[in-house]
Amino acid sequence: MAESRWVQISFYVPMGNAEDVRAALDDAGAGRLGKYRGASWSTTGVGRFTPLEGSTPAIGAVGVPADVPEHKIEVLAPREIARSVVEAGIAAHPYEEPAYFVTEVWMLEDL
Repeated sequence: MAESRWVQISFYVPMGNAEDVRAALDDAGAGRLGKYRGASWSTTGVGRFTPLEGSTPAIGAVGVPADVPEHKIEVLAPREIARSVVEAGIAAHPYEEPAYFVTEVWMLEDL
């Protein structure tokens, strides 16, 4: 199978910051499907982490485990803008080390 033209970009974001990150992803060109923009999918869950020495946590304290209600925001984007979309999501995210991933996906046009 040929390389896909599309990627899915997912970010884990504290609930209070989800709209800012979603808007940044949209402004960067993600979530454009046909005659629609801002298309995304969100699920909720709990992010868990312990800030290590030298970190500057936006939530929690160094050495103290934290549980944070978060949204997982998923958007589709053309592969050629994936880097700029991820950079926009990182810039809008409150964490100094945001959790995100990029997955290759196939649309009908790719098959």
